[in-house]
Amino acid sequence: MKRDGVLASAIMPAVAAASLGVLASLVPMNAPAAAAVAEPAMPQPAAILAATRRVADWQLANRSNWGAMPAARKSVQNPRDWQQATFWVALAELARRDRRYAAPLLELGRDQGWRLGDRPFHADDQLIAQAWIWAARHGAGKAAITPARAYFDHMLANQPAIGLEFVPHAPGKGTSDCTDRWCWCDAIFMAPPTLLQMSRATGDPRYAEYAHAEYKAATDYLFDPAEQLYFRDSRFFAMRDAKGRKLFWSRGNGWVMGGLVRMLQAMDRKDPRRAAYEAQFKVMAARLVRLQKADGYWPASLLDDDPATPPESSGTAFFTYAFAWGIDTGLLDRRVYQPAAARGWNALQRAVQPDGMLGWVQQVGDRPDSVSASETQFYGSGAYILAGTAMYDLSAHRTRR
Repeated sequence: MKRDGVLASAIMPAVAAASLGVLASLVPMNAPAAAAVAEPAMPQPAAILAATRRVADWQLANRSNWGAMPAARKSVQNPRDWQQATFWVALAELARRDRRYAAPLLELGRDQGWRLGDRPFHADDQLIAQAWIWAARHGAGKAAITPARAYFDHMLANQPAIGLEFVPHAPGKGTSDCTDRWCWCDAIFMAPPTLLQMSRATGDPRYAEYAHAEYKAATDYLFDPAEQLYFRDSRFFAMRDAKGRKLFWSRGNGWVMGGLVRMLQAMDRKDPRRAAYEAQFKVMAARLVRLQKADGYWPASLLDDDPATPPESSGTAFFTYAFAWGIDTGLLDRRVYQPAAARGWNALQRAVQPDGMLGWVQQVGDRPDSVSASETQFYGSGAYILAGTAMYDLSAHRTRR
């Protein structure tokens, strides 16, 4: 099943400048007016950092306490799997602000031999390399990226040519051969930032070129220009909820926004392709800020405007991360997005349980599902820590002005 990439000409630099102008024109047209409600107070940097450490410390203390995640898949026990890798990548960001968090990450990398996952093409198995790239610059040396370089060199020499239609291996199964490429939107967080970071770490542009090409293919296929959101995969193109609304998964779009942040962080500011990624980030942010609920959370199904939808912390954390980073770097209008980021951060604080565990994390899946206060996951903690580090930077820079 092939979808027209209506926004394709606006995503990558190979197109005419006029096309980029069309996309750029969408941003002010869709940018929301400043909210009329009172702006929530921006928390102080020390308070944000303390809250972030508390969740990180709980996760480190419970990293092998599988009883705390009774609904988790067995694969979560593999620290190189994406579920844990999200936390370790986020911990590297926290270690930039608090060096104490470097030790457990370096210890893990040495224990794992700096390996990636076992599948040679699957984006989920590539995420952990972002933690190893950080380690290579902070004490582990070049040996920390040697396995990643071999992994990606093999991938480039044997590039999969499969299409992006998600055809399950069996009815009801969430696996498909297409996952050798980026045929599901979560992959945008897992793989392209990793490859861009690899190019910076090694000086080899091939990794970045592959990332740009495959990101374009995934976006052409999965991005809905009418709603300015990503479908999780092709199974959802025609799927509708009970009220006839399209299904756009909160955490799925959170992976995309977080992935765009990390791609932009890894790109040179003079890269001619950067403007297209910034425009995509702004278009999505303008849509997402309108979908935040009054309580600060985003609903698990983004178009579900029922105020009674339960909290969901993983998607909310990724959007808070993206908004805070976008404001701090000047990409997003502070007047519009800082209240939303502050509401998102405040909502996340209500999801943290008395012992420091982040609750209200929807479990592993591919669509909106039920969630409760007692449910947590490594990737939820990781998303929270990313939000905390970005909010800390935003608040610290604001305080210094």
